[in-house]
Formats: sequence, C-alpha cells, structure tokens
Amino acid sequence: MKDHYQKIILLRNMRKSPIANLLIPTKQKIQIGMYLFLCIFMMLPFSSYCQGLYTELESYKADLSSLNRKYTNSYSEEYFERIEKHFADWLNLLEDLRFEGLDRDSQIDYLVFKNKLTKDRYFHQRTYESYKEIMHVSTFSQPLIDFYIQRRKGIKPDAQKLAGIFNEITAKIKSIQRNMEDHKPFESWQKAELASDAIQSLQRSVEEAYGFYNGYDPEFSWWMEKPFEALNESLTVYKTFLKGHYENTLVKDDGSGIIGKPIGKTALEKELEFEYIPYSPEALIAEAEKQFAWCEEEMLKASRELGYGNDWKAAIEHVKNTYVSPGTWPEDIHFLAEEAIDFLEDRDLITIPDLAKETWRMRMMSPEAQRINPFFLGGEVIQISYPTSSMSHEEKMMSMRGNNPHFSRATVQHELIPGHHLQGYMMQRHKQYRTLFSTPFWIEGWALYWEIALWEKSFPKSAEDRIGMLFWRMHRCARIIFSLNYHLEKMTPQEAIDFLVDKVGHERANAEAEVRRSFEGSYGPLYQIAYMVGGLQIYALKDELVNSGKMPEKEFHDAILHNNSIPIEILRIVLSGEEVKKNYKTNWKFLKNL
Repeated sequence: MKDHYQKIILLRNMRKSPIANLLIPTKQKIQIGMYLFLCIFMMLPFSSYCQGLYTELESYKADLSSLNRKYTNSYSEEYFERIEKHFADWLNLLEDLRFEGLDRDSQIDYLVFKNKLTKDRYFHQRTYESYKEIMHVSTFSQPLIDFYIQRRKGIKPDAQKLAGIFNEITAKIKSIQRNMEDHKPFESWQKAELASDAIQSLQRSVEEAYGFYNGYDPEFSWWMEKPFEALNESLTVYKTFLKGHYENTLVKDDGSGIIGKPIGKTALEKELEFEYIPYSPEALIAEAEKQFAWCEEEMLKASRELGYGNDWKAAIEHVKNTYVSPGTWPEDIHFLAEEAIDFLEDRDLITIPDLAKETWRMRMMSPEAQRINPFFLGGEVIQISYPTSSMSHEEKMMSMRGNNPHFSRATVQHELIPGHHLQGYMMQRHKQYRTLFSTPFWIEGWALYWEIALWEKSFPKSAEDRIGMLFWRMHRCARIIFSLNYHLEKMTPQEAIDFLVDKVGHERANAEAEVRRSFEGSYGPLYQIAYMVGGLQIYALKDELVNSGKMPEKEFHDAILHNNSIPIEILRIVLSGEEVKKNYKTNWKFLKNL
C-alpha cells in the first residue's frame, strides 16, 4: 500500500512538473501509469498543471531565499562561491532538460528563466570581481568569519580565548587604518563605498553571532562584553573611514547633492542584452532625440493654436497655470480615471473586469515622498502628489503647476486603467509565477504604449491636452538621453537637472526630484529608459500583428496582459506563433519602421 501511494504521488508530480516528467525513465512512467485508474479521484484536470515551469520557478525562488537567509555576509568568499554554485546548478538542470519535449508555454518559460539565471549569475560574478579588488581591507577577518560560522552550529566558544582574539583584531584594524591613511586612496568612490559595505556586512554577521551567545552563555558574556564593544566601535570607525578614502577622479557630488552609481558602457551593454534590446546605448539615445524632435514639432502646432507662436515653452507655462485650487484635486483625479475607462470601453479596446474598475483607490503622498517623486505613483492605489500646508509657498506652486489637469490627463490613465492598476490586476490572475521575470520594459512600456495609442485615437480634446500629453512624452525621451549619458559617464546629475528644466520645461524642484529618483532610488540602470523603449516595442509589435490584420486590437491588448511580465521580444514570439528556439538570441530591430 505504501508503494502504491508513492507511485500515485510521483504521478501527480509528473503532471505538475515538466522537468520531473522529462527526467523520470520511460519504464517507470509506464509502471506508474498502471496505477492511474486507481487514483482518478485524486487527480485534477491536466490543464491545471500546465503552468510552464511553475514548480521549478517556485523552487528556485525558495532555494535562493533560503541561501540568503543562511549566508548573511553577502561580501564574503563563502557567500559568493555558494551563490555561484546555486546559479551553476540551476543552469545545468535547464541544460539537461529535453527542450523539445516541453509544451510551448514551458519553452517560453525556459527561455526567460535561463536568461534571468544567466543575467543574475553574470552580475553576481561582476560583483565578486569588484569585491576581490577591495578584499585586502579585511585581511583580519578570518577569525571573525570562523566565529559566526561556528555560531550557526551552536558550538560553545572558548570565551577567554575569543576575547583575546577580538582584542588582537581591534588593534589590527586600527593599525591597518593608520597605514591606509599614509597610502594612495581608492581611485573611485565606488570602490571606497564597496570596501565600506564589505566591512559593514562583516560587522552585522559578527553582531548577530555575538547576540546569539550573549546573555545565554554566562561565561561568554563575562569575557566578551568589553572586547566586543571595542571591536564593534573600531569596525564602525573603520567603515566610515573607508567610505571617504578615495580620490575624486569621478565626481561624486557635483553640487546637486545627488549621489548615484554610473555603471559604465560595458555593464550597460550587458544590461541591454539581457533585456533583449539589440541596440547600443548610443543608438537608443539617437532614437530618443528623433522622438523628441517629433514632440517639438507637435508642441509647435499646439502652441500656435493657443496663440503663442513658436514659443512652445510659453504655451507650457500657460498650461501649468491651469492648476486647480487646493482641496479639489482628488475629485478631478477620479473624473480623469473614469473618463479614460469610458473612452476605452466605448471603443472596445481592451477587457476591463468590473472588479478592476471597482477596486482602485487613491492616497495623498507625504511631503517627504514628494521630494523623491513630485508626480503620481500608481497601481491599485494612485498616490497623489499635491501640496500640503507644511510646504513653502514656492514648493506649493511648483507642485500645483506640475500636476495641472492637462499634464495629469496623460498620467492618471498611465497609473490606473489601462495602465498599472489593470496590469497589476491581470498579473495576479494570469501566469502569476512569471513575476519572477519582471522587466520594466513590459511594466512601464505597457503604460507608455497607451499614452501613444490614446494620442493616435484622439484622446486629447484640446491644444492644452495635447501639450500635457506631449510634455510627458518629451519627458520619457529625455529620460533615455540623460540616464544613458549618465551611466556612460557623459552627464552629471546637475547637468541632467538642467537638461530637464531647459529642454523639457520642468519646474526645477520637480526636475531635481526626478533625477534623484532616477539615480538614488531603488531603480535599475535601465528603468528610466524602459518607459519609452518598452512603449516603442509594443507599438512596433502592434504594427506587425494588428495593423497587418493578423490579430484584432482588443485580442492583442488582452494577450499582452495574459502573458504577464516577460521581455517584449519574447512576447513577440508568443503572439506571432513563431517557433520557440532553445538558444534564441535577441535580433528584433523594432525601431526600423518607427
């Protein structure tokens, strides 16, 4: 009976997992199949298990999470080598898979999963190489590493001996710091910061291990209290020293107060490769400048219509001054959201579930949050950026002018429906496991695509509306230009701020917040280019599939959301019915017809 149920469980696992199905010997499959009639009552329809590599993806995430909880010092050889093994093991597992035996959805998952593993492994290795360049700052660390590794096993330490070791290490740290003060500092602030981060990571692991024993082992507490305090203080002083120990060969603060991390051309090109973008940074900058020129031409048309001639910046000032009085803005947001939904449904452009229309909410953003993001943030909850009583008069006016109704008509629908709220709603209900592959080119590209599509469908009602939509489209172009130039080390944060003010027409405080968000926030180096580039990808895909008559427009839009967040070039394979190739490489020149 026990053997019988083991076979039933294995059969169910075969149905759940494409990898398990392919790796189980054929003879064993036949034997297990004989038990099928005994367990029909236990089985769900096969289609319920056909969810790509769902089981494997969940296992991968769980494995990585477990390892990160176990190996807490993320700047140690132990950590780098163990995570490298994790990536290598999973890549080997995928390589052993019989790709041709997978269903089409699983083949798509295979492509994007392998790409993610390769990307994460590549940047993990880059970080390891960078760590090796600064690891000499912690030559004293091995006894401390031994201490927290033994703590994992619960080994009772020789407290008297350990106290002496801690005292010796404290003296070594002070000596190392004195010697470094007399020698050439790091050539860049990035290396100095990495060195400081490495010491901080070590310090946290030692603190955790100390806390494990302290108070529970009387002998440990008696011997270790003072030596630990001295060591901990020396580590704090040392990591602070290291952070400032660099030559100013790369300007860290250009007067803007914004501190970022330009990654350089090589890393930028690899980031683009992993996002299936077959263009160089320079080519994308050129396309952004081309798109910006188109926006300027349209701005001139709207400016002349409003009586400002060729002075389109004066027309922007006119639109900024259409701001609403304090206290009335949330009502207007609700109106703009409902207006966009009605526009979409009247033209039957996309499926909008009633629950999605019912459940979006709004919240006012704090003054502190507005310093980082002076405009909307969205999703199920649209976060409204608008002045509070605590702001200065200048801050209030900049916020109101920057969030006027005509500017916002292009962004409320970006954040809610058909943008991020509808997107998030569908992501929770269709191939949810693919959120592991989340890419900003799909996330932000989708919302930006709708700004382009609604423009072409005459969504703007007036010249003021057109200026509002064009302002944001120019802004997306500007993001490509300033963020790529920044990471190519051709533009500083202050130059980026000036660029947004002079070229796009931003309020200065809003421009500062935008650049701060781009370079000091939690965004990846390609995030800000993903809006326009991702939007252009979807626009080009629509031209291939919808404008050519191969697919109805509504079906096209629904299909994008039903496939969740995958690179748009891979989405193109899904929607076009193209053969899925195991070793697929990016080759889609989506800018050629734009």
